[in-house]
Amino acid sequence: MFATLFAASFVIFAAAYAAPGDPAVLLSGSRQELTPEKLAAVRAQYHLDEPLVVQYGRWLWDSAQGDLGRSFQYRDHVADLIGARLPTTLELVAYATVFFVILGVGSGVLAALRRGWVDSAVVGGTTLAASVPSFVAAIALVSLFGVRLGWFPVTGQGEGFTGRLHHLTLPAFALALGALAVISRVTRQAMAEAYASDHVDAARASGMAERQIVIRHVLRNALGPIVTMCGLVMAGMLAGTVVVETAFGLSGVGSLLVSAISTHDFPVTQAVLLLMVIGYVVVTTLVDLVHPLIDPRVSRGTKRHTAKRVKTA
Repeated sequence: MFATLFAASFVIFAAAYAAPGDPAVLLSGSRQELTPEKLAAVRAQYHLDEPLVVQYGRWLWDSAQGDLGRSFQYRDHVADLIGARLPTTLELVAYATVFFVILGVGSGVLAALRRGWVDSAVVGGTTLAASVPSFVAAIALVSLFGVRLGWFPVTGQGEGFTGRLHHLTLPAFALALGALAVISRVTRQAMAEAYASDHVDAARASGMAERQIVIRHVLRNALGPIVTMCGLVMAGMLAGTVVVETAFGLSGVGSLLVSAISTHDFPVTQAVLLLMVIGYVVVTTLVDLVHPLIDPRVSRGTKRHTAKRVKTA
């Protein structure tokens, strides 16, 4: 995890400074008053005259201590800007996670248990949902439920728990639509594979009720890939909020990233991208740690593999 974060942080830092435009020119203010002396003074003040590796080491050390620098555009601490917008993004991702877990897992289980037209309808619906980009889904939801029907607001975060829930419903559903299709497909396939296991046939032959077979043997054995995919999708949503936040006018981390990129605000861009990578790596690491608790066969398989290697050595 730490090796991945270290490599990703260097790529983020180097890529930002490889972008077109000189940060010193942006920091100098008015181009009419720009002189070589002033440009050199700005480079020295912000350590832009140092080698890239030295700048990266200084930025990494300051970031590890919580100092993400100052925004070129807002002239404020980057940590304060992110701290003010991060709750909106986390609430949006959490709400979208509730949508795709309940609807995705539920539709996948239904398709696995009800073969025939129900399975075909679920597969067709999820295929359609997966093919719709998030910005198209956002525009369609705004047009139908926000403008024509007037059921939901189309901009802002709202006040209070119910107000925020009301305002974030359309953005969360637009964000979760593609993920819902993925989770439904994974759940359906995992349930189908668990149904084909020998122990399910043995449980059915022993006279166990079908409901108990589904809960104790089928769904329980299918939880491993389902939980893993849910964790990966949720981690990827931290970076996927950019389009949805922009479409619905939400003041989240995604919209902050768009603004920072368009204005060449390198400290904000680097900090937001680093935050997204940290969120993804942490969530995927937690999924790896939880997986053996859900499926003990993973832990036993690892132990057997380790014992075999030791014996061979």
